[in-house]
Amino acid sequence: MFQVVYPFGSTDCMSLEITHLGSGSRGNSILLQSDESKILIDCGFSLRQIESRLAKINVSGDEIDGVFVSHHHGDHSKSAVRASKKWGARLYSNLETAIKLGIRPIEEVRTFSDLERIQLSSDLSILPVPVPHDDAENVAFIASNGDGRRAAIVTDLGEPTVELMKHLHGCEHISIESNYDLGRLMSGPYPPALKRRISGRGGHLSNEQTADILSEICHPNLSSIVLCHLSEKNNAPHLAESEVLMEIEEKFNGDLSISLQDGPEFSHWLGQEDSISVRNIV
Repeated sequence: MFQVVYPFGSTDCMSLEITHLGSGSRGNSILLQSDESKILIDCGFSLRQIESRLAKINVSGDEIDGVFVSHHHGDHSKSAVRASKKWGARLYSNLETAIKLGIRPIEEVRTFSDLERIQLSSDLSILPVPVPHDDAENVAFIASNGDGRRAAIVTDLGEPTVELMKHLHGCEHISIESNYDLGRLMSGPYPPALKRRISGRGGHLSNEQTADILSEICHPNLSSIVLCHLSEKNNAPHLAESEVLMEIEEKFNGDLSISLQDGPEFSHWLGQEDSISVRNIV
């Protein structure tokens, strides 16, 4: 069953649809669709898997206009180059990511700078915001529709920056990693050096950190949150959800979902009215 969570009402506004194709240590990819554009944020599954997941929501690879890569790690970039070439979709990354992936700027990839807005169409633009992550020039992405409504995709960072928090304020949808439960990580089988790396500034966000971030930026127009990139060994969906709800339950009236490895499971919509409705597609 595929679930669509969308604001209902007038359809005169420009809409933006956010669909998680899957999220976790084995692969990540998100489809953004406006009336004029379709793009992928990351392409961390095999090309066959990406096309199979798109087909489940009746989207063909040939319809994809662009592929944005947040950083070079394989669970975010695995088939980005192949997909771009096969579909004729433009590939986007920053210069450091392009170099680490071994792809040629201009000929094979359109490189962007931090905080450089990329206008894809009249109803979709993307702003890359730098975030700290070990051995990677990683970025979060802020997507804006033609009406100025914004959605954030934020994964693979050890702590939020002032710049990131500034851009999260006012977003109506936020997809953000809730990678690990600190107790599970510290009592688990990982060697001490890896535990320090995961929990350090260049690692990942814990459930508690994510809850604190969302509590700080929560506002009345925040209609949907997706917790993503959950560790299969160091976390569990109920732990991530309960930690976040404990901090934001009294402030947040929207939809809270969790994106797991095997998607797509749901979509969220921005750009209509603020009431939330849920429609299930079998």
